[in-house]
Amino acid sequence: MVTHLYLGVILLAGFAATVANADIKVDCGKDSVSVTWRINPEMVPYASRLFLGSCMPSNLHVLPTGQGEVTFHYQYNECKMKKLLKGKHIIYQTEMSYRPQAKPKPAAFVQPIKCVIKRPGDWVPHFLNPGSGLSEGRSGLVFHMALLNEQMTGIAKTNIITLGSFMPIWAAVEQKSHQPLLLLMEECVAATTAELQYGSQVYPLISNKGCLLESVRGNSKFLPRYHTSAIILYLQSFKFGLGEEVYIHCKLVAWDPESLDESKKTCHFVKETESWELLDDPLQSSLCSCCESTCKSRAKRGVHWASGSLSHNSVVGPLIIVERPDLKANSTSVGSASAADVQMKSSVQADGDSGPVAD
Repeated sequence: MVTHLYLGVILLAGFAATVANADIKVDCGKDSVSVTWRINPEMVPYASRLFLGSCMPSNLHVLPTGQGEVTFHYQYNECKMKKLLKGKHIIYQTEMSYRPQAKPKPAAFVQPIKCVIKRPGDWVPHFLNPGSGLSEGRSGLVFHMALLNEQMTGIAKTNIITLGSFMPIWAAVEQKSHQPLLLLMEECVAATTAELQYGSQVYPLISNKGCLLESVRGNSKFLPRYHTSAIILYLQSFKFGLGEEVYIHCKLVAWDPESLDESKKTCHFVKETESWELLDDPLQSSLCSCCESTCKSRAKRGVHWASGSLSHNSVVGPLIIVERPDLKANSTSVGSASAADVQMKSSVQADGDSGPVAD
């Protein structure tokens, strides 16, 4: 146990040194800031532990060299940036940080970020303008879910899937004026009906508060995030409903990126290590240990994140899984008439917590 502790400290210290030598470039715009952070290959799996203020990366691009290019693009009123008025200028200040461990543990690396913007001539302090202020409403989030093509460059053009091939299921939530949100797939099932009813025959895909069961039975996994508010489930097709119309039902949850626990997580099984791994922070993979038993629901927190408006049930389908690629008799190409069916409510309004997708 002591040996493991020492190794962990050395590992974290090494990553901290790697980040400290990273190349950070800042571009201050009129209303927003863009930061590009070049990281070494060793840091790529831990990109989710890099922060601009309270915000996680907007995008991660892995370069041919193995290095990573992490970008942050946020409005000045986001990420808990500090605002200071000085003469004819407005100064926005925050920090770039690397947090190998969750709060309240201190950051292993901190780099100050500052943007100085010329104050507009017609600018009025917010306390003199009764119509100003940032909206903090938590309802009205818009969720999306759709099947992507094999190259993951856009929406799929066909709903015919060959058995054993992969189905990239993309989901996202529009954050708008909300603070940064982390999108989770809390539960997913496959069914032969577009609506789930009592007694419906289902095939569990994700259960136990974010555990990907199909990563144990097959080769399914979650792909690295390109944005905290989006996720791609790289799902290997299965025999359930073979030759029939199949629908993927998922309960999507938008959550606080700094408050992961056993009930709010994204876990998949890594066969090489024969262990469960937390997508958003492998160093906290212990949160996935309950995937082999029962993951308990978190205790009720403050009103801010207890709101049921942060979850919604979404559906993708119909999908048709076939044994041979030459079976085209039942092919349904996604044209203008069938796109809505294949994407199956790819854009839905979240009006409240509609409960779990299946009992």
